[in-house]
Amino acid sequence: MNLPDFERKPTRPVTFGKVVVGGGAPVTVQSMCNTDTRDAASTIAQIERLEAAGCEIVRVSVYDADCARALREIKRRIHIPLVADVHFDYRLAIAALQNGADKLRINPGNIGSKAHVQELVAAAKDVGAPIRIGVNGGSLEKELLRKYGAPTPEALAESALGHVAILEEAKFFDIVLSVKASSTPAMIAANRILSVQTGYPLHLGVTEAGLGEEALVKSAVGIGALLSEGIGDTIRVSITGDPVQEVTAGLSILCALGLRKTGVEIVSCPTCGRCRVDLAAVVQQVKQALKGIEAPLTVAVMGCVVNGPGEAKEADIGIAFAPGGCMLFKKGKLLASSHDRAAGVERLKEEARALAKERQTCSGGR
Repeated sequence: MNLPDFERKPTRPVTFGKVVVGGGAPVTVQSMCNTDTRDAASTIAQIERLEAAGCEIVRVSVYDADCARALREIKRRIHIPLVADVHFDYRLAIAALQNGADKLRINPGNIGSKAHVQELVAAAKDVGAPIRIGVNGGSLEKELLRKYGAPTPEALAESALGHVAILEEAKFFDIVLSVKASSTPAMIAANRILSVQTGYPLHLGVTEAGLGEEALVKSAVGIGALLSEGIGDTIRVSITGDPVQEVTAGLSILCALGLRKTGVEIVSCPTCGRCRVDLAAVVQQVKQALKGIEAPLTVAVMGCVVNGPGEAKEADIGIAFAPGGCMLFKKGKLLASSHDRAAGVERLKEEARALAKERQTCSGGR
């Protein structure tokens, strides 16, 4: 099925490492380590896991001089751009740049005076590193809280734009913006304001989104709503726990919107009284069998004859169960019918793997 392309809002391209954010480049997925940055070995190990999951940009906390020094070893051992997340002390931001950070993230609510920001901007210019102005609802400037009474979308946007003015005054334009809140509607509204008022690339995320399903839903709604409007250039799904799940979720959001075409997408029905198989078990079996495939592939696993044949035909490969057995479809055509459902599932897995291998070969691999 050909999906409609979302018309992306043009933004200024910002390059760091081998990654481009904005300027029409593909939306990237990033995450943040939750290791102690001073422990370079543990941080590197976690970044390697993130890379394997598909993470394209990684951020680490820099909260003291030992963290800043550790960046040199971390940077040497990883393969994706390294972003230093610095709060409170502009001198740590400068030290992070001197130790190889590809990009800085600073928070207008706590980084300090205009003069200090100008010092770190000069350091960023020296090494060619961009700066992300990252505004959070939980650490907004006190004067903006007094003005608006709460971290409203307007307050978040004003904070970001105020610091944009400081950087622009210093003739610095390699800027990425993010305005995040734990409220999904506030995050959406704030990013809409910025999208109208600036042409800098936007980093999207719902911060402090929580644990598990709640975090996934809030992030998918907030990030997905904006991406569907053409707003956003890079994303981070915020989930309490293992950051690898953030990358998996981020890629899933992009795939659901048709902005990323990679890996296996399984289409399966919620089931009803017509279903005569344990569809959830079959889906898990198929998902496990196709784990690790990077070639774009849509696989339908459908429980009955109402929507089953239609969805199976639309997929690259699909199976539709019926009272007497199952039907297997490939590229829109009936491939086989069988009374043996287990054999049908095995054939589905074999055909899916073969099709994925064919596509991977044609594309020349990753």
